[in-house]
Amino acid sequence: MKRLIAVLSGLVLAVVLSFAQAAPAAAAPQTPVIFIHGFAGKGEQWSTMRNSLVSSGYPRDRLHVFSYDWARSNKTIAGQLSSYVDGVRAQHGVDKVHLVSHSMGGLSSRWYIKNLGGAQKVDRWISIGGPNNGTNVAGLCPSLITPCKEMRHGSSFLNELNSGNPTPGPTVYTTFRSPCDVIISPTSSTSLSGANNIRTGCLEHISMMWSSEVISGVRGTIT
Repeated sequence: MKRLIAVLSGLVLAVVLSFAQAAPAAAAPQTPVIFIHGFAGKGEQWSTMRNSLVSSGYPRDRLHVFSYDWARSNKTIAGQLSSYVDGVRAQHGVDKVHLVSHSMGGLSSRWYIKNLGGAQKVDRWISIGGPNNGTNVAGLCPSLITPCKEMRHGSSFLNELNSGNPTPGPTVYTTFRSPCDVIISPTSSTSLSGANNIRTGCLEHISMMWSSEVISGVRGTIT
């Protein structure tokens, strides 16, 4: 009887182990992504990139769009982004998110990371055609519009943002710049020390948001 029990126990254990080995490991939930548009932009501009990410397997409910009043100071926008990030983190029960920004969206998101505690809440930060070191085009925009003044080379806002380490904390930083982007002048302004700075093909400023090349690069960065 003891021998029979031992044999049966061994068979049960073998079956259990067999199922355990055959069952695939549960995939870790993908980090939520927050998209941030630029000056005079709108959330709908991210539709192509979001749909492409969904087609490649990223859950749609983890792709969020942060919309804001682009005429406000980037510091004010950063404060609003901070609240939005905390809401997304609470919704999904996660510690960190990815931020994907276009143009001026890179400035408010960087201010959030550097000065509002975002470095511990943002896993990966991506800037697409961002005026991270200013742009000559901002000089054509009225100074009464605060972000226009902030985006000018040598502005007090940019000097403060770029002082010390421009890519602080454990966040992984990536930038995409196009040699044909006439809005960011010079185009090298997008690049940051400490970031993975990627030069794309000849793409126009806005079309970088739905370029297959950039979308592929973003996908490879966040997955």
